[in-house]
Amino acid sequence: MTADAPRSFYDEVGGHETFTRLVDAFYRGVADDPVLRPMYPEADLGPAADRLRMFLEQYWGGPAAYSQRRGHPRLRMRHAPFHIDPAARDRWLAHMRAAVDELELAPLHDATLWDYLQRAAHAMVNTFEPAGIGPAAAGRESAPLTVVARPADPAA
Repeated sequence: MTADAPRSFYDEVGGHETFTRLVDAFYRGVADDPVLRPMYPEADLGPAADRLRMFLEQYWGGPAAYSQRRGHPRLRMRHAPFHIDPAARDRWLAHMRAAVDELELAPLHDATLWDYLQRAAHAMVNTFEPAGIGPAAAGRESAPLTVVARPADPAA
């Protein structure tokens, strides 16, 4: 990067360390979520966490490791096998909101990241049939997830 080149969002928010913290916090919530956890067939969530971290880092201007290892992201295609309804989307967003909050980013960075995550989550919805998420969704009850509203930013 030259002195005249603008910094990427990735660099502005703290790079690899920040995205690692985000993804680790997110998967702490997913690990015990009875609706989202079945989306991850691996016993260890580590590989899924690595994929999400690499994807987000690349998207926000960091290393291109995701594409080098997995090719084009094709998010809709990669999520197509899973039953992602609005309730599952909302659970995903609740865990991600908690993870973003842990970062304590500057308000503009927080809003920028959150806007993208919301749009991405809405784009992944592929059914309106209420059955949860993941290949084993049939017959599984949906467990409640409490979502706590964030206080309004007094500076806004």
